[in-house]
Amino acid sequence: MRFRHLILLTTAMTGFAGAAHAQQTPPPETSATSETPSEAGDDIVVTGIRGSLREAINVKRQANAVVDVITSEDVGKFPDRNVAESLSHIPGVSIDRRFGEGEKVAILGTDPALNRMLLDGHALASADWGGNDNDPSSRTFNYSLLAPELVDRLEVYKSPEPRIEEGSLGGTVIVRTRRPLDLPANSIFASGGYSYNDRSEKGNVRASGLYSWKNRSETFGILGAVTYDKQNLTRAGVEFFGYQSGADFFQKNADGSVRRDASGQGILQNPNATVTGGSKEDLIKAVAPFGINYAYFQQQRQRMSVSGTAQFRPTEQLTFTLNGLHIDGNYNNYSQSMYTIPVAWTGNVLQTANVANGVVNLATFAAATNQSAQLDTLVRHTKLKTDNINFFGDWEGDNGAKVSFVGGWSKATGGRNPEYLFNVQTKLPFSYAFTNDSAEVNFVGDPTNPANYFTNPNNNPAQIEGRPVIVNGAQLNAAQIGGLDYSVTTDRDIFGGYDAVIPVSFGPFTQLLLGSRVTEHVNRVDARGINTYLQSSKLASQLGVTTLVTPDGVFSGSGGTGNATRYLNLPEQAVIDILANAINSPLVNKIGASTRVKETVAASYAQLNFDQGGFRGNLGGRLVYTQDVSDYALTLSGVVNPVPVPTRTTTDYLKFLPSFNIAYEASSKLIFRGAVAKVISRPRYQDLAAATSLNDVTLDGGGGNPNLKPYESVNYELTAEFYPRAGTLLAAELFRREISNYIINTRTNAEFFNSLQNRLTTYSVNQPINGGKAKVNGVLVSAQSEIWAGFGLQANYSYQDSSTSSVDSSGAELNLPYLSKHTVNVIPYFESGPFQARLSYNYRSSYFRTIGRLNSREMVAPYSQLDFSASLNLTKDLSIAVNAQNLLDETYRQYNATPDRPTAFYKNGRTFAASATFRM
Repeated sequence: MRFRHLILLTTAMTGFAGAAHAQQTPPPETSATSETPSEAGDDIVVTGIRGSLREAINVKRQANAVVDVITSEDVGKFPDRNVAESLSHIPGVSIDRRFGEGEKVAILGTDPALNRMLLDGHALASADWGGNDNDPSSRTFNYSLLAPELVDRLEVYKSPEPRIEEGSLGGTVIVRTRRPLDLPANSIFASGGYSYNDRSEKGNVRASGLYSWKNRSETFGILGAVTYDKQNLTRAGVEFFGYQSGADFFQKNADGSVRRDASGQGILQNPNATVTGGSKEDLIKAVAPFGINYAYFQQQRQRMSVSGTAQFRPTEQLTFTLNGLHIDGNYNNYSQSMYTIPVAWTGNVLQTANVANGVVNLATFAAATNQSAQLDTLVRHTKLKTDNINFFGDWEGDNGAKVSFVGGWSKATGGRNPEYLFNVQTKLPFSYAFTNDSAEVNFVGDPTNPANYFTNPNNNPAQIEGRPVIVNGAQLNAAQIGGLDYSVTTDRDIFGGYDAVIPVSFGPFTQLLLGSRVTEHVNRVDARGINTYLQSSKLASQLGVTTLVTPDGVFSGSGGTGNATRYLNLPEQAVIDILANAINSPLVNKIGASTRVKETVAASYAQLNFDQGGFRGNLGGRLVYTQDVSDYALTLSGVVNPVPVPTRTTTDYLKFLPSFNIAYEASSKLIFRGAVAKVISRPRYQDLAAATSLNDVTLDGGGGNPNLKPYESVNYELTAEFYPRAGTLLAAELFRREISNYIINTRTNAEFFNSLQNRLTTYSVNQPINGGKAKVNGVLVSAQSEIWAGFGLQANYSYQDSSTSSVDSSGAELNLPYLSKHTVNVIPYFESGPFQARLSYNYRSSYFRTIGRLNSREMVAPYSQLDFSASLNLTKDLSIAVNAQNLLDETYRQYNATPDRPTAFYKNGRTFAASATFRM
């Protein structure tokens, strides 16, 4: 961990110790949001930041499990503009900011796909926008879709209880929404604001509102809320498509070995090329970038949510609650990628190559025989939609007995609908050079000139999934220049069940909790497509559309330099028009890319709560039956023009998941906790479908495995919590995860038909299998305190480490995805009278993200985030606020195993926002 982060955290912890020692401890609080009663007998109500933190401390203190909590400061006032950003302040919780905004949450060193988000106690259907590789098929939730104004409280359960739905390895996030019978009658919240991103150089409005009413007898209430948010994102950066052997610059024998001359020297494809920084033998042993891509991404994220809750309490013992949520999101985006594939496309015209530390870090190439670079344009139309409705019937007897019936339905859709794909090529000579954090590509010639680009000139018999494309009664012979891809994900969830609390009195046991729930979940991908062709190649200048160039400065600060930062750009409508005016195949259903997984889960639990002699907690277990029915189509290897074969696989399993939580109150200020549990996490839905997707350019692919078993883990927790005074908490936590059946990815080489090359080609295909084992150990320390004169501080540090049986292609052990060894949060705040301000600093060390192209071990470099927010109450009901995110303008960097093999540099920019809020 960087030294300055250690200094920062140490200083913060020292401040806590001083604050706790310097102030006398008042008597225990009488409520979660009040100071010690004054001599006159009045309570001093604490609101805002301090009130929120005190309430969170109180919930954590009273819990029987290991729980961390974030509460709203007021109606509609959550600490951050994004729920995931708030969660990242909790010890052991981290988020990935690949697109700037936090979207997925990792808990205690486990992949976001292996943790769950429950909305008021049950999972919410989820779908993504089709261009995000952050687990689009996982069981987690895209938190950027959830408006923070709708949230009352976030609970992060790091140790499970039998009553909580299974499926998380690291922890479970429970989002609690507001209910009208819990709020004052005629509560009103309204907010409007404006946000600006300095990289997209665009601003947008944001608005939200909430109204809650209940009758005087408090037997009926309704609540409605609406939010609207719009963002313009511009992300520019450089991507490397993995690394390949430098031996591929050389001529090969029939057996694939390097051809050598009489003296034993390797013979380059271009014998006149020169090697610097080492010998030809060093070049053979080195690695070179498979592809270098200058990626320019633009997205408009427009989200609207409407939620409503109605409650009816006909008697004091019986309450009915009906709530619904509707989320609409337009995530339209446009990706333009200008990339070279130096070895495969231009290895035969290599002029110079330099080897440094086993990496070909710079090279020059003459004009290509076929192509030296390609410009891909991808216009995605994406509409995300989530609908949810839940019903709760709660009865509570006078003796503490409770029975609750719950049922619900949710459905989400998303994906590419459609994605317009078009590409052109160029033969311009070029050179590249790169370091750990920079890349330079220069073309000899003008990469902004449309006359330097041409469409695919290679005519072949046209086909889609093995079926010929028929035009005028005959199979079309033409070159594919792109097409339209429709890939729509539908995620649907239906559940029903009951929960009961039965008071008991035997020994230390006080309550028996029983419950059952049945869930049917369907995750479906429906793929269709149109291929687009030309029968004669055209220059980009002959396409009859407007052409542009990459805007000035869009790659500034990203690490990408050279004249490749300014290349031919096509307006979105131009891409659509080019495809419309070419030869298009009929729209066909792509059965090879369509999948359906139906999962039925029946679970029952029994939980005993105990409380005696300073000890309290719970023990019990869940009995869970799971059946998966996977429908997919197999693409046969070794077959010319294969037609995918529809296939169905059914699997099931029964698991018993015991758990035990215990808390010991050693004194009024000190609590020790321990927990042990067996947990499972089910595979990603798309991993359960064996359909194979292939990339005909990079010659790699991926497929699923319907016979996958769930991840299993035995989880251990041990904590100590010290509450020296009101508003102050010092805590330490040890945890361990012993994971079995870990799903690892294996790569095999197989021959598939390549429609671009019109022949069988060897692909490197990735497939998930069970068999991995992993252990995660960690220690978390955290503290928060109201220090002096309105100043306060939160700080935490997490250390997490893992060992696994998974190795990469070089035999090196793979860390668990998304696990940073070191995570630091330091959040000083000030609150006095009508003014409050908060500075949030987050740091996470490097972490393994995924296995990328050509078996690259994708690592994310250390990342720091600095955010600021402040608000001022102009009157009792009216306030104004400002917010700034990513003040450090951090660069998101990835590399392959070691920093000298970069795989991505991205810049997402800073976001500034201002708003006015009315509450009463």
